[in-house]
Amino acid sequence: MNSLWESTVRRPSYPALEGDVQTDVLVIGGGMTGVLCARALAKRGVDCLVVEADRIGGGTTRGTTAVLTAQHGALYGSLIKRFGAQKARLYLEANLRAVRRFRALAQEIPCDFEDADSYLYSTAEALSLQKEAAAVRSLGFPARFTTDTDLPFPIAGAVVFPGMAQFHPLKFLYGAAEGLRIYEHTRVLRLEDGLAIARGGRIRANRIVVATHFPILNRRGLYFMKLYQKRSFVLALRNVPALRGTYAEPTEGGIYLRGYDDLVIVGGGDHRTGRKGGGFEAVEAFVRQRYPQADVVARWAAQDCMSLDSVPYIGPYSPATPTLYVATGFNEWGMTSAMVASQLLADALTGRANSFASAFTTDRSMLRAQLWRNLGATAADYLTPTAPRCPHLGCALKWNAAEHSWDCPCHGSRFAGEDGSILENPALHGIKR
Repeated sequence: MNSLWESTVRRPSYPALEGDVQTDVLVIGGGMTGVLCARALAKRGVDCLVVEADRIGGGTTRGTTAVLTAQHGALYGSLIKRFGAQKARLYLEANLRAVRRFRALAQEIPCDFEDADSYLYSTAEALSLQKEAAAVRSLGFPARFTTDTDLPFPIAGAVVFPGMAQFHPLKFLYGAAEGLRIYEHTRVLRLEDGLAIARGGRIRANRIVVATHFPILNRRGLYFMKLYQKRSFVLALRNVPALRGTYAEPTEGGIYLRGYDDLVIVGGGDHRTGRKGGGFEAVEAFVRQRYPQADVVARWAAQDCMSLDSVPYIGPYSPATPTLYVATGFNEWGMTSAMVASQLLADALTGRANSFASAFTTDRSMLRAQLWRNLGATAADYLTPTAPRCPHLGCALKWNAAEHSWDCPCHGSRFAGEDGSILENPALHGIKR
């Protein structure tokens, strides 16, 4: 299933690694995070190398709806309660700066960039959104509550973030990657101190950034406990009314929408990878009800890496690995989080202080309700006596009939049903059928 973005851009090609190489900073992962991080480092004169297991932008970046907003669901009220107003304000300002940085870079990288207010809407009730708008205003940003939108159905209300944006993610990524030293089809199989062993050769590096969506090193950082993954399902529609702005519904199974050219992109049906849920059927049911005249011109699924507390982990991989860094757990807001990560990591790697780093620390408390849910899910699937098993940590795989894949409910690895090859990490190799 090719995404809309893949079918509307010409993809560049980079060589595979053949032989041993050396660099100051190795970035593992050629998605939006890895490319932006390498670009920021290269601008500062750092010798940097990017390796990608498949093709750059071929993972989560190809599946994003490419909304550029600091409105990350109904988040800020809970951030204030959990971390206090100061850290909530840091999170907000870091993501607002990310939107502004994308806007500035879009002046030199053609990427169909458009200003678009973002809306958090509900069809059922308004009070929680009114409280969220008030929480955001208390942090100094002019969010407002409204009942007036472009949506083709009635709503109870919405929180508006003015001055946000949207773009074509692959056009931007391919432009941002120009001039970088990149190897595609170069999967890293093992990490040692200052050394990455990959298909095609060994890479020696003074520092390493793991930007692989879900971290690939299990022995440090406890990311297999901190993270789980969700599938989300998207349709691109033609012959529908134009839609201004970007929209997200902050409920279980909520629908999100945005316009692109003469199309409307509709997504939802989210569920934990390897579990049953709404899937494409939920999005198709919404489209039949709200856009009965629509023609579906593209359909695809994406995978999001979810943290314990709705905040990404960006910084040192663990206290025991001082030369290893990570960016992960972007939840469902990967584009601005990728830009935030690129700036935080570029500063860390060049010895600059960054005032936003404390909001994204990797060693913050794991004592969240989601931790126990993650551990329970892992235990249940690990003890399920079925085959095949996931080569990551040995959990029982589930057959995904809709996408013809074997999916891991524990940590989200996915494998092609035809030959068992890897579709999604953190697994480092395929399954034997």
